[in-house]
Amino acid sequence: MGCSTDDNSGEIPSEDTEMYFPPIGSGEWETKTPQDLGWNTETIPELENYLSQNGTRAFLILKNGKIVMEKYWGNNIANTETFDKNTNWYWASAGKTLTAFLVGIAQEEGILNINDRSSDYLGENWSSLDLNKENEILLKHHLTMTTGLDYNVPNIDCTDPECLQFGVEVGTQWYYHNAAYTLLEQVVSNASGMDFNDFTDLKIQDKIGMNGSWIYLDYNRVYWSSARDAARFGLLLLNEGIWNETPVLADANYFNEMINSSQDINPSYGYLTWLNGKSEIMVPGFSNSFNTPLSENAPTDLYAAMGKNGQFINVVPSKNLVVIRMGEAPGEDLVPIEFHNEMW
Repeated sequence: MGCSTDDNSGEIPSEDTEMYFPPIGSGEWETKTPQDLGWNTETIPELENYLSQNGTRAFLILKNGKIVMEKYWGNNIANTETFDKNTNWYWASAGKTLTAFLVGIAQEEGILNINDRSSDYLGENWSSLDLNKENEILLKHHLTMTTGLDYNVPNIDCTDPECLQFGVEVGTQWYYHNAAYTLLEQVVSNASGMDFNDFTDLKIQDKIGMNGSWIYLDYNRVYWSSARDAARFGLLLLNEGIWNETPVLADANYFNEMINSSQDINPSYGYLTWLNGKSEIMVPGFSNSFNTPLSENAPTDLYAAMGKNGQFINVVPSKNLVVIRMGEAPGEDLVPIEFHNEMW
């Protein structure tokens, strides 16, 4: 990425290592300049041009929680539409990581366990499987995309029982099955007795000052927020579920499981979260593996919430970085992994 250093180590020199958290209920957010951090500023225009030419609307970099880069673009065709730090944009499947985080909170509070049967929260016959097969599917299989449900159906987003059919034995296949994921929202709502928006507000948003909402789109419920709100969530991830000194998700074991390989079939996938630095990856729309990491150009410890049309929340613990990209589609891929790699 354009903010890399000139040396080959990939290290970013900075004497300021204390984590900063922007205040809740305020637009204040401390900044640092790339020059302050000794970054290679000569390549920043090239990065910004690349982002602009590929439909980007918002791009932020946080270092130790402080904003180092923040750039917005209006309508990339007519250049007339306003897009700024207050503009809400959809997260698409980047919201999956937010859902995984909420499931972790629900488990920490004892209202569910990811090793429970899905039918404990969805009721019997939530699928078209016979009850024995249905009862083999656990909440953990939804988190890891290993339910085994048939993805060769007319609408892979459909959560009606007739759309949820037996494909293969549970736990033997990884496939990016959106309907299986979407059911987790109903699980959390049923377990908590709260609307999913209200649960999100109470358990995360109110604690970190994030404003956003889940909005229905056919079978999906898509999260919308500003880029700065996405950055707040990225900062929460970077600090392993703790906001300043306030635990939001205190279960360190669950958080560690979320950001590490959750199964052996696709090592580049945790709990609804993408992982870099693995030897192979399975990507949305494919049932086979590719012998490459998520991003060869990014730090190996990067993990990410990633969504359709290039909605990215990148977290790099080794460098205390959070990188946000929101915008229009840079290509035709369900999740534009090639664009993501080129961005880095």
